Amino acid sequence: METDLAERAKEAFVDDDFETAVDLYTQAISLNPRNVDLFADRAQANIKLKNFTEAVADANKAIELDPLMTKAYLRKGTACFKLEEYHTAKAALEKGASLAQNDSRFTKLITECDERIAEETGDLNRSSMPKVPVPPIPANASVVSQSSDRSAGNPEEAEQGRSESSQVKEMELFKAKYRHSFYQKPEEVVVTIFAKGVPSKNVTIDFGEQILSVEIDVPGENKYHFQPRLFGKIVPSKCTFEVLSTKIEIRLLKVEAINWASLEYNQEVAVPRHVNISLGSQRPTYPSSKPRTKDWDKLEAQVKKEEKEEKLDGDAALNKLFGDIYKNADEDMRRAMVKSFVESNGTVLSTNWQDVGSKKIEGSPPDGMELKKWEY
Repeated sequence: METDLAERAKEAFVDDDFETAVDLYTQAISLNPRNVDLFADRAQANIKLKNFTEAVADANKAIELDPLMTKAYLRKGTACFKLEEYHTAKAALEKGASLAQNDSRFTKLITECDERIAEETGDLNRSSMPKVPVPPIPANASVVSQSSDRSAGNPEEAEQGRSESSQVKEMELFKAKYRHSFYQKPEEVVVTIFAKGVPSKNVTIDFGEQILSVEIDVPGENKYHFQPRLFGKIVPSKCTFEVLSTKIEIRLLKVEAINWASLEYNQEVAVPRHVNISLGSQRPTYPSSKPRTKDWDKLEAQVKKEEKEEKLDGDAALNKLFGDIYKNADEDMRRAMVKSFVESNGTVLSTNWQDVGSKKIEGSPPDGMELKKWEY
């Protein structure tokens, strides 16, 4: 039974049905809570669903059961990184890297953790760059040669000249291939990347809680990467993008209705101001020469009220009751429900793991009915 659930979970994961995969892994874990692979695989499915806290818990359990499992450290590091817990992520990734030699996935993520940690401590604070524009360099001149002439006999000035030269070269080297801009509304930020004629199949965009990741990979050209840590948090599941003929338009739904002082996070920027609106309650109104025939806001409220007050009968009501109990239950209650229901062939449902966890649950048919096993 456990093996069958695990196989079905893997099939659901391959089909990108991550919610079903998590449910099936949960059922399998309830039957064998010592199976380390089940926890590691459920962690990966939770990462796909952006359930990063749950993914960390699963990875920790896998590490507890098998301290040498490299993929458990990788998944813990990935989930912690998404939660912006960069020190914890780095520690897990370094442990995994020591167990899995020459695995580039660990190296790449550790480097990204170092960059994020440096940003938080101010070592890579962009605001510390010179705020005066770099003067234009004549076509027939060299920054290094000018500095050498100016600073002859003065090692400090020579070193400063070399630093300025290196800085200019780095700015030219990392100059963005595509220009981008953004504007915002109280509830969303719209980012535009001016990439003309780029096929949609060559564009990959991912959303994190406070991270936007854009990659444009056109054959024969250098890859374009744009991965800012955003000024505020967003709702990844409700963010969208569209690849147009002249640009890529990305819409980021804000968690809070605040004014972003910039697109990217900056430690020195003041706390953002809250916008004086109520999301979901205030709707835009537009002038019209025709009288409004229907109050759509009132109609929507009425439909929601009817849905809430809808009364179900028979199996539908029972299934809804069970669904509500399972949704609000903790891990032990869910394990108890699955184990009792499966072992009793659907005749017993218990939420007490201490009562059902150490014994096999026998079927208990209603009075007047007989429990019968089917032959396959």
